[in-house]
Amino acid sequence: MTPLRAVIADDQALVRTGFRMILTADGIEVVGEAADGAEAVAEVRHTRPDVVLMDIRMPGTDGIEATRQIVNGAADGTRVLILTTYDLDHYVYAALTAGASGFLLKDVTPEHLVASVRLVRSGDALLAPTITRRLVERFARRDEARAALHRDLSVLTPRELEVLRLLATGLSNAELAERLTLSATTVKTHVARILSKLGLRDRVQAVVLAYETGLVSPGRPPGDDARS
Repeated sequence: MTPLRAVIADDQALVRTGFRMILTADGIEVVGEAADGAEAVAEVRHTRPDVVLMDIRMPGTDGIEATRQIVNGAADGTRVLILTTYDLDHYVYAALTAGASGFLLKDVTPEHLVASVRLVRSGDALLAPTITRRLVERFARRDEARAALHRDLSVLTPRELEVLRLLATGLSNAELAERLTLSATTVKTHVARILSKLGLRDRVQAVVLAYETGLVSPGRPPGDDARS
């Protein structure tokens, strides 16, 4: 099996060194490092990694702009995992809308760091459901331009729209299956079709889109009345 390849972007050398040691000890190949966003973009273009661990606050080109450039140019599927100091840093939401597949706090344990990098590489999104909703509800505003762009929500079936609404509350596939009385495999298929039809990379982008288009309103997670 081809080893997972990663690039670490952080303006602190000690942070990069620490993460490199943790990743390489678990068989993950660190193919490049960067001290700012511009270097990160260049390293990705040169090394074609599977995952980029990206700090947000760096001199020059920051992690948000670097993420946007990497995602827009990553035809080979490079994914970005944001590193942040604060769990509700407003920059995190901007990074997610730029295409990041999730974020980690910098005080993450070595085991969680490795597991997270592997999870993101597998195509999943790394963001705890409760944190997803807190972030989106705090920072999302209905974007009429994006709403117009995604009027093609009509391409979704009624069941897929229902799955998207519930997914936006932060439910896992297992919880969706229980809530909708469906098999886990069926739910996974619905989620995959939603992402494909709307041209989204992962569940995080689906949650953001659900709020920004007004499908779900901040402060009123869908289905709450059904549970009361």
